[in-house]
Amino acid sequence: MIEKDMTTSETLPGPEQQIARLGLRLPTAVPPVGNYVRAAQTGNLLFVSGHLPDSAGAPDYTGKVGRDLTTAEGYQAARQATINLLGTVRQALGSLDRVTRVVKLFGVVNSTEDFTEQPQVINGASDLLQEVFGRAAVHARSAVGMPQLPRNNCVEVEAVIELDGSASLA
Repeated sequence: MIEKDMTTSETLPGPEQQIARLGLRLPTAVPPVGNYVRAAQTGNLLFVSGHLPDSAGAPDYTGKVGRDLTTAEGYQAARQATINLLGTVRQALGSLDRVTRVVKLFGVVNSTEDFTEQPQVINGASDLLQEVFGRAAVHARSAVGMPQLPRNNCVEVEAVIELDGSASLA
């Protein structure tokens, strides 16, 4: 998706250019560990399964935010989980330029019972999406706490993404 800045009539870079500009390396999607798919399309919507802040399937950020990790570390973990999610989207579609909008983001934080900064943690995901997709990343969102996540990861993010009319899973 290439978007035009209405104030200057300047063409802004598309998501793939932004990924390169930010120096991000999107991983190849890790196969699911259960009976599901990483991304499922219906019409022009892509539902992307939950992604963890793993590297090659090994947890990078483990423990509970509010005890083992700070809010800032949780923010970085949410950012990494979103990089992984974008890798799945790219693999599913062939290019992030086929995304027209991020519709919904759901973020889960493995946190202590008294921790209340889940929204600040999941901002790591929302902020990265904004950096990559610009105004097309303004989304609805939920950020909730959970008592535990798979392999003791501290965050998990999933998304609903709108695709251009020609987009279908690769």
